[in-house]
Amino acid sequence: MGLLDLFRGMRGGKNDKELKILLLGLDNAGKTCILKKLTEEDISQIMPTQGFNIKSVKQGNMKLQVWDIGGQRTIRPYWQNYFADTDCLIYVIDSADQPRVEETGTSLNDLLLEDKLEGVPLLIFANKQDLPDALCAKEITDSLNLQYIRQRKWQIQSCSAKEGKGIQDGIKWVMENI
Repeated sequence: MGLLDLFRGMRGGKNDKELKILLLGLDNAGKTCILKKLTEEDISQIMPTQGFNIKSVKQGNMKLQVWDIGGQRTIRPYWQNYFADTDCLIYVIDSADQPRVEETGTSLNDLLLEDKLEGVPLLIFANKQDLPDALCAKEITDSLNLQYIRQRKWQIQSCSAKEGKGIQDGIKWVMENI
C-alpha cells in the first residue's frame, strides 16, 4: 500500500459527503494562498509548494478534501498521480502573469484531455485581480478559448486570494455543480 492509497482510504465514501477537490495551476498562481484563505489560516508566510498540501474544508454539510499540488514545471508530470477519484478540478491562473498565459493555457488543455478527469467539473480561479495589470476573467476566457469547453461544466471566477475576494463565490459554484 502506497502513500496515495493510504490518503485515498482516509477519504471515506461518497455517503460521508466528502469530496476530493484537486487544486492545480502553474507555480506562483496562488493555489496555496487560496487554500489557506479557505481554511482561515495566515497567508503572510507562504512558500512555494514542493510536493502537495491536503486540507479538509467544511462547507455546509459537505467536507471538501482539497489537494493543493505544486505547479513547478518539474512537478507537473506527477499531477497525474492524483487524478483518481477527483470530484472537481480547480485550476488557478495568475491573471497578472501575462507572459505565461500561453503556458497556463497549454497546461490546462493537457489536463482537460486526461481520461481520469473526463467530465469532472472545472472551476478556474482568475487570481490576483487586485493587481493593476491583471487580465479580467473575460480576457482570460477569450485568450484561452475557454468558451469551447463542451464536455464538462465549467466556470471562471475572478478572485484575489490575498484579499479573499471571490473565493467563496467559486466554492459555492463547486458545491452546486458536483
